[in-house]
Amino acid sequence: MKLTYNYQHVGDVLLVTLKKAENPEYEFHEGLTVIRDGDEIIGLNIFEASKHIELPDEVNIEADEKILASINALLESRGVAKIDPDLSPKFVVGKVTEKSKHPDADKLNVCKVDVGEEELQIVCGAPNVDSGQHVVVAKVGAIMPDGLYIKPSTLRGVDSEGMICSRKELNLEDDGVKGIYVLDDSYEVAQPFEVK
Repeated sequence: MKLTYNYQHVGDVLLVTLKKAENPEYEFHEGLTVIRDGDEIIGLNIFEASKHIELPDEVNIEADEKILASINALLESRGVAKIDPDLSPKFVVGKVTEKSKHPDADKLNVCKVDVGEEELQIVCGAPNVDSGQHVVVAKVGAIMPDGLYIKPSTLRGVDSEGMICSRKELNLEDDGVKGIYVLDDSYEVAQPFEVK
């Protein structure tokens, strides 16, 4: 779940992104736009948001139980079903535990990445990925700064459960390194990584 609140440029509107859809449908309620993909709510535009939700003074807001409760109270008051998004961190520090060549693509590698509670298989095309590295992982459900929604995929016949990120993909200053963002060892596996 991605929350964006840019009062200076957009006004008192909270943009809630849950998922991307090819053919979104919109329904309008008092002070609220609900964006759906079929029956599923994939986003919300909440107008006059500060009247309904206590928001921190930042553009990209970390969703928490308190904000979610306020959003759901507003939805309920408008006759809209509540949302129940996974609020666990979607950008975390991972450690590449294994790297092998993709069986059907010369420039791709199949990596096993420890993210704490699980080990993910991620197909990665970065030339600098290697075993032992601490990296930033966008888990399934993450919404990248450019709006890309991370979902399970299959790349040339191999399943991939997330993405190992570059600085550019994380909207960080370019350090001239081609490939993924390799973190130093001070980062701990499963530590949330803040993305702006």
